Amino acid sequence: MSTTETAVKKNIIDMFIDGMRSGLRIAITNMLPNVVLAFILIRALQVSGLLNLIGKVFGPVMALWAMPGEAATVLVAAFMSMGGGVGVAASLYLSGILTPADVSALLPAIYIMGNPMQNVGRCLGTAEVNTKYFTVITAICIINSLLAMWLMKALLVLF
Repeated sequence: MSTTETAVKKNIIDMFIDGMRSGLRIAITNMLPNVVLAFILIRALQVSGLLNLIGKVFGPVMALWAMPGEAATVLVAAFMSMGGGVGVAASLYLSGILTPADVSALLPAIYIMGNPMQNVGRCLGTAEVNTKYFTVITAICIINSLLAMWLMKALLVLF
């Protein structure tokens, strides 16, 4: 005896609620811990004086994008975690170190970089990409991020 399954059709409200639940679960379990950790780390670097040292060391490099040296911490954090990069950028903005223009230029870089550490482990490894290409793929992410920062700075000047 066979049984027939009936498809349950959901209305748009139910689909919206399901999507919201899924999105909230992802935000709370994946992104929020990275953002909170980034805020804590930046505050620890400020209190210890290491953030000033980072600013001095990376100042000449970040000057290429007309940003303070401390902005390099955003890129390092983004390399490890997109949420961490956003958290560091927000923390530096709230501390008065980054301007709105700096944050605007950094955000595309954060997302283009796409946290290569996780990308290599989850995507490239799963897809069985030859490991000899990992370095090149990661370098392309970084180069594209730096180019995006210049493009955003140029757009901000024009508009």
